[in-house]
Amino acid sequence: MRLHQLLRVSEGGLLALALLVGAGSAGFAIVFRWLISTFTHLATGRADYAASPGASHPGIEGLGRWFLLAVPVLAGLLYGPLVHFFAREARGHGVPEVMYAVGRRGARIPPQVAAVKALASALCIGGGGSVGREGPIVQIGSALGSTVGRLARVAEPRLRVLVACGAAGGIAATFNAPLAGVFFAMELILADFTAQAFGMVVVAAVTSAAIGRAALGDAPFLSLPPFTVEHVGQYGLFAVLGLLAGVVGVVFTRVLYLIEDACDAVWRGPEWLRPAVGGILLGLLLIAVPQMYGVGYPVLGNAVFGAYGIGFLLLLAGAKMVATSLTIGIGGSGGVFAPSLFVGAMLGSAYGGLAHGMFPGVAGPAGAYGLIGMGAAFAGAARAPITAVVILFELTGEYSIILPLMTAIVLATGVSHALSADTIYTLKLRRRGIDLGRREVIGTAALTKVGDVMTTVPEGVRADQPLRDVAGVLARSASGVLPVLDAAGNYVGVVTARVVAEALADGRHDADPASLVLELPLKVRRDDQLAQAIEALDRSGCAATPVVEENRVVGWISYRVALQSLPAHRWERS
Repeated sequence: MRLHQLLRVSEGGLLALALLVGAGSAGFAIVFRWLISTFTHLATGRADYAASPGASHPGIEGLGRWFLLAVPVLAGLLYGPLVHFFAREARGHGVPEVMYAVGRRGARIPPQVAAVKALASALCIGGGGSVGREGPIVQIGSALGSTVGRLARVAEPRLRVLVACGAAGGIAATFNAPLAGVFFAMELILADFTAQAFGMVVVAAVTSAAIGRAALGDAPFLSLPPFTVEHVGQYGLFAVLGLLAGVVGVVFTRVLYLIEDACDAVWRGPEWLRPAVGGILLGLLLIAVPQMYGVGYPVLGNAVFGAYGIGFLLLLAGAKMVATSLTIGIGGSGGVFAPSLFVGAMLGSAYGGLAHGMFPGVAGPAGAYGLIGMGAAFAGAARAPITAVVILFELTGEYSIILPLMTAIVLATGVSHALSADTIYTLKLRRRGIDLGRREVIGTAALTKVGDVMTTVPEGVRADQPLRDVAGVLARSASGVLPVLDAAGNYVGVVTARVVAEALADGRHDADPASLVLELPLKVRRDDQLAQAIEALDRSGCAATPVVEENRVVGWISYRVALQSLPAHRWERS
């Protein structure tokens, strides 16, 4: 019992759980990669069909590449019923479901999701699905973190951290990229985090990466050429590439959901059969462009090393958008992270080849643009610039990539912001009516006006009042927060007991005026909804806040009053 209590509430207990989740995520990642390679070999007779696109199956040479027509259909017959009947959350690219669980469901993910997602995604990718393995492993690791946390009965904030630990561990082991795992989890899964949360996620990622390297080797998941900036004029070319990649990232997002909508509109049969029937279309696409089979890392590497012409690179970029979108649209299970890198690499390499032809003395090798395009396209689609910078740095191991990479990625992110309110992940949720950037408002909080529940204004302090006197007034206050007024009685801000105590701690600021420690919380008015007052309290970090009309404090609202007004409801931060 004592051990269980320590796991639930102590920092050491959270550390132990983070280690456990990191190790478990590594185990799942190893099994997941083995499943993908096993199913790919069974389906094609090769470890990675994209390395020899267009080849026939060794066991059925007479069919040539036409065997690709049957492979996605057979895979769909297996994973379609599996997902539909056992864990429907496993359909699609996975990351939005984890974001939703963390933001709206208290980080609760059904435990069966891990096993179903691993098997379904491995069948989908091994059976020709043109998707990545990062979305599945994020969902798998997150489900593990959620399950471990719920078994230990940890509080909700800790459960969110453990979900992030699982996501980071999965990325770290699968891609041999612990830094990318950490920042992916912090930037996309948690979004709002503390130093403690960061530390635990790092522990999980390091643990997972160490186990992954012991089992899978220390080589990065991509072998890339050395990167050099040979002329200062290249920065201008990288900047233009960043702008283009931002547009392409948004286009990829739009194509993904456009094709998914088209599949929804056309399909009228049972959902469990949809992947198999849709597999016919995917098979035809694979026959036409066999480089789209699976994740496609060998094709990506060839592009960056300059193996393809400009026209073919652009064809591959467009085909990947369609193939990934079709795989997701027919009910497949897999990620969009690797496809966005693929599209970016094709775009960047084509752009680099064009730039080299136009400015041979300035542009440098085309492969460098392929590398930059990878990060910039992902940033344009997912709007996760830190993750984009870190993962490309981890892949190349070269510091010289940082400046051009940051230039392109920041511009790509800015273009993405200008063109779309959502990312490739959040748009899936918004289409369901879920906006993670806004608080869910329910019941009384959506209907009650602040003016109906506000209380009497406590004794205020003058802006020129010495802090030693302000401390005495604060000591008598119920919430440790007081309004500050100027000589004319107008509202100018608030003072809190914490800030005043810190100012008086060294004994040299007793005579300083209250105006020096003013805080300015969001203004709340009588006609605002109670939910808006709760948001103002949350953002200010204060226990109470004034209700202000025309620079006069007309009421007072506190957490205690807000909670008393919501007897049958709970609210949570998004």
